[in-house]
Amino acid sequence: MELILKKDVENLGFADDLVSVKNGYGRNFLIPQGHAVLATPSAKKILAETLKQRSFKEKKVVDEAKKQAEKLNGLEIKITAKTGEGDKLFGSVTNTDLAEALEKAGVSVEKKYISVAGGAVKRTGQYEASIRFHRDVVSTFTFDVVAEPKPEVKKPKTEAKPEVQPEAKQDESGEDN
Repeated sequence: MELILKKDVENLGFADDLVSVKNGYGRNFLIPQGHAVLATPSAKKILAETLKQRSFKEKKVVDEAKKQAEKLNGLEIKITAKTGEGDKLFGSVTNTDLAEALEKAGVSVEKKYISVAGGAVKRTGQYEASIRFHRDVVSTFTFDVVAEPKPEVKKPKTEAKPEVQPEAKQDESGEDN
């Protein structure tokens, strides 16, 4: 079954792509969810016309995406995380953490366009992520996960403190109980 995608569908294609899928996937999921329409001859003609009109505008968008990708080349991102024994992290570093770190560095990228190699990072070290700025502009990026400096542990003082004896209780009348 040939379909024209209305929206980006992960692992299938981008909006306005002509894709071929199994009948059940198209009929039961893509079309009812509004992700795609049937690729009839008239729909294909309309798609060709819109793609032709959009190609000029698309060039500007691709150039802007390339500028964003160039900003990444000189950047060194270090994400600090709490660690346990060795280099294991408490929790993990995900694409959300990387998106926040990039935002602080001046490059705004939505977290859904960032994919960290191997999923979530669970140890310190250097890792790679791919960032999709546009369907034609994908940039790979390296970042470091470093351990948060551990606070110095204060040693308890071994001096003996004099013990204070509790005073005897007195009633309001001033007498001892």
